[in-house]
Amino acid sequence: MAKAAKTAIKKDAKAAAEAKVWTKVIRAVRSPKSGAYTFKEAIIHKDKVQEYISNK
Repeated sequence: MAKAAKTAIKKDAKAAAEAKVWTKVIRAVRSPKSGAYTFKEAIIHKDKVQEYISNK
């Protein structure tokens, strides 16, 4: 079994605080050609999540 990785964020309080304001957003986007869904991932500031979701 592998050892658990220790991150530098635990040691640096400023980096830990800044990391908490970012959010991973996953959107399902329908392809106009085939009709299949694909997923778009983005890492966005938590204040701009609603803007990203409302944009199409």
